Amino acid sequence: MQRIVMAAKAGEDQDWLADATAELAQQTGAVVSVVSLDGLDVEALSPTPRTEFTAVARSAVAAAVARLTERGIQADGEVRSGLVTRGILVFAEEVNADLIVCGGSTKSEMARRVLGSVPVELISRARRPVLVVTPP
Repeated sequence: MQRIVMAAKAGEDQDWLADATAELAQQTGAVVSVVSLDGLDVEALSPTPRTEFTAVARSAVAAAVARLTERGIQADGEVRSGLVTRGILVFAEEVNADLIVCGGSTKSEMARRVLGSVPVELISRARRPVLVVTPP
């Protein structure tokens, strides 16, 4: 395994996900690329400017990369605009990831049914293996 993509959820503290990814990277010698998306498809339809969503995503990436490098893992990060699932999948293809790691959904069952679940969408649409790590 050479490259792991870690999907960092904007606006959430996911040290547990970075730790799990670091452990896997240590065992395999893989480099980790962290990606987070602003979640906006069309900015004109949002009452909040894209820059605010991007800043939250940037913070998530920075925290994950810092946590990974503290544990001795070679890591880089990228923030992108657009829908989350599609953006993660495109990024994973671009960096030729061997594995996508994401956190388990923290939404209620009703919210998952109405809004969808990124981990479930990744599993069903990815052409690469997806590892879903549940929060502690």
